[in-house]
Amino acid sequence: MKAYIEERAIEIGEYIIATKATVREAAKRFGISKSTVHKDVKDRLNVINPVLAREAGKILEINKAERHIRGGIATREKYRH
Repeated sequence: MKAYIEERAIEIGEYIIATKATVREAAKRFGISKSTVHKDVKDRLNVINPVLAREAGKILEINKAERHIRGGIATREKYRH
């Protein structure tokens, strides 16, 4: 694996833990796709730093479980005007 990919995976993991960011927010912040964020956190980071991968993965699972609630709130706000 190339060094810049390893560095990016670590940065993404630290960013997600520090900000409790969603996959979409992390992708936008780093200028990559959502699938690349998933691959970096779940696959690459697990090889590089399993502890960091586990912590970031927990946050992503929480965000995934709550996404339907966020979507409902966003829809309600959209049509509230």
